[in-house]
Amino acid sequence: MESLWLQICDIQGRLFKLAWKAGYDSEDFMKQFMRSRVARDLDSEYNRMQWAGEEYLLEEFADECPQTIKENAQYDKEVMYWAGYLYRYWHILTKESSKEIYAQAPAKTMNTNYLMFHTMAPELAIEDLKELHQQKKHSKNKK
Repeated sequence: MESLWLQICDIQGRLFKLAWKAGYDSEDFMKQFMRSRVARDLDSEYNRMQWAGEEYLLEEFADECPQTIKENAQYDKEVMYWAGYLYRYWHILTKESSKEIYAQAPAKTMNTNYLMFHTMAPELAIEDLKELHQQKKHSKNKK
């Protein structure tokens, strides 16, 4: 992947870490962000938001989603960085929307699988997360 795209992944990783520092509930932040207009803007082919810093992106998110819970449960800040980075990498790799990606790998899934997946190449982690999602879907359909 080109270094420019990796920089965008890093910006989103730093954004998730900044949300942790700001005291946002990790699960609620991830859910609200991945469904937000800010995430849709980042999903665009080209949008000025892709080059905005994480502070600006967090301000935009806070304006759009003021109901997002603060002062609640938080994941480790490394989990937050990795999840933000990987979610953006996933979009760049597959062109799936942030909303579609979150439906396959919600916050709990990212937190649960961090220790296993964070040292893998992003492509492999995404492949494994997609497989986990398919397994869960398949087991629900069997019931």
